[in-house]
Amino acid sequence: MPPRRRVAVDEGRRALAVCRSAGFAADRAVTATAVRYSLEELATAAPGRTVEVRVPPHGAAQCIEGPVHRRGTPPNVIETDAATWLALVTGDLSWHDAVASGQVRASGQRAHLDGLLPLLPWPPVTAAEAGGQDE
Repeated sequence: MPPRRRVAVDEGRRALAVCRSAGFAADRAVTATAVRYSLEELATAAPGRTVEVRVPPHGAAQCIEGPVHRRGTPPNVIETDAATWLALVTGDLSWHDAVASGQVRASGQRAHLDGLLPLLPWPPVTAAEAGGQDE
């Protein structure tokens, strides 16, 4: 069953576009919305409870089918900051590069998102999408 939506799709896509156009350095509220939306998208694209993806302080999601953990720290954890997560989601940063550079901490045999990212095709951001004025 897909996760319950907390962020409306249009609102989440708009926040993600703003973050991307700001070089992933948008204000905290917009960044939080973009992160929460993208975590919901991940959980929808890869339902399950085998891997926990954490983007503190904004949110976390469980995803990927397989063995389920019920208590305590899950055996497969991925953690990163908001800017790195959003760059991964949009395809501006590859999974391999993020892990190799230490921007992503992944522990556990199944703690990888290779093949799941980017989440959506993200064309270049227009001024209108970012909330600016078209010239």
